Amino acid sequence: MTTEIPYRNRNQTGWWIASVVLRYEWSDENINDLDRNCKVWENWILVKASDREEAYKKANTIGEEQQGIESWDEETGIRGSFVFEGLGMLTPIYEDLGDGSEILWNEYDGIPVKKAKSFALPKEELECFQDGDS
Repeated sequence: MTTEIPYRNRNQTGWWIASVVLRYEWSDENINDLDRNCKVWENWILVKASDREEAYKKANTIGEEQQGIESWDEETGIRGSFVFEGLGMLTPIYEDLGDGSEILWNEYDGIPVKKAKSFALPKEELECFQDGDS
């Protein structure tokens, strides 16, 4: 039985946005301790694909290519590498890319006005203006 793909999961532009979730693991970590702290990157990428299955495969391939990339801590000499955890999101881009194109959206229902107002940040609090050490 084939079901129709809902509009929100179809794509007319051929572009998809995905979040690739990568974690850094040091060689001296106890890999069995799932409660240990770690550093995680959620990298948002664009993928050109004709449908969601192709987009899923391409985004996963991009993540898998980063699996195992090594580096080391210059102070301690301890080596580590990236672990590809998977995709955190995959969604179509509904409009052709260009200035002002909508590429992502969230919908919130039944939230207080005060909360809605808190979503908008002053310029100096926007991430791209945060120039301090991370």
